Amino acid sequence: MKILITAGGGGHFAAALAVIQNLPKDWEVLVVGKKYVFEGESTLSLEYQTAQRLGITFRPITMGRLQRKFTKHTLSSFVKMPVGLAQSFSILREFRPDVVLSFGGYISVPVVVAASTLRIPTVIHEQTFGVGLANKIAANFADKVCISWDSSKRFFPVDKVVLSGNPLRNELLEQESSQNVTSRSQKVSENLPLLFVTGGSGGAHAINSLIEGFLQRLLQQYHVIHQTGDAREFGDFDRLQRLKVSLPEELQRRYKVVKFVSAAEVAEILPQADLVIARSGIGTVTELLYYGTPALFIPLPFGQHNEQLTNAKFVQHIGLAEIAEQKTVTPDSFYTLVTKMLHNKEAYKKHADTARQLVVTDAAQTIIGVITDVYKEKKTTKSY
Repeated sequence: MKILITAGGGGHFAAALAVIQNLPKDWEVLVVGKKYVFEGESTLSLEYQTAQRLGITFRPITMGRLQRKFTKHTLSSFVKMPVGLAQSFSILREFRPDVVLSFGGYISVPVVVAASTLRIPTVIHEQTFGVGLANKIAANFADKVCISWDSSKRFFPVDKVVLSGNPLRNELLEQESSQNVTSRSQKVSENLPLLFVTGGSGGAHAINSLIEGFLQRLLQQYHVIHQTGDAREFGDFDRLQRLKVSLPEELQRRYKVVKFVSAAEVAEILPQADLVIARSGIGTVTELLYYGTPALFIPLPFGQHNEQLTNAKFVQHIGLAEIAEQKTVTPDSFYTLVTKMLHNKEAYKKHADTARQLVVTDAAQTIIGVITDVYKEKKTTKSY
């Protein structure tokens, strides 16, 4: 079996990787996505780096972001759309997949449209509680739609929907099942609370800047593991690394600043973390629900239908998180909230079992089953 998988990066690709890890060994995989994190930068995307590391064939395509309203980027995005579609047709004809699996993001739309035109069986996966614009379009061309949460069902044709759950990478599941969650290799010897700060695979400049504003105060009381991303536009990693070496040696030992964290490292950090400070992308939310780790979310203040704020409120309602809005939060108010949450961390952790029950741990296997069924049912003569 030959499968082409496309994902829009970040959390989209984390779910894609979870499925790739569980595919039969004799399946041939091609990943289509973005080579660079941000347009016009040289920072390689997580999906490209991961594919290179794992020996998975990767093909980049060009595609403009889908626009819900007219902006300064609308025209350039519109011009790129036919380019992405032409590239998708070319890649599909060359690779000749038996099935296409899409995890959303604007980069996936031309691939799904081209696959449907060529009559290649296609499955898409929706991670969010609602629907992304890319998947809203792609659903019209797909054979089946796997959804992560029941709340997404109303956005898709009922005969196409399968409730699969949002797949977690094997490293996270294996770490938990091995009961090796007491390892403290990510900490230093002092018995202080651990904060994990992450902006996702691309980092979050606003969060990095906020932490920078009161880092020394934080390190007086806590260990901090800080994943900054590697956006060259802001240079956050280099700047925070310079700040680290300017600190007293004792505080330096309490601060670990990195560009990226692997799935295996996430699986080691989350069970130990006393608090996670993060964006609230659905991939991050799913992982935090699974581990029952308290979180302080700073949702991305823009995006489709305030998606990240919706995600954050969902976890807050469970009792596992609080929310700070990027537009109004200050270093002082944020420090106060962090301190308050850590003082009351046991009250948040009481909701860990409830949170974990919401995560479907065999989601990857369910999606693979849907892929196989769609291929067997369709078995259409390929027009390419």
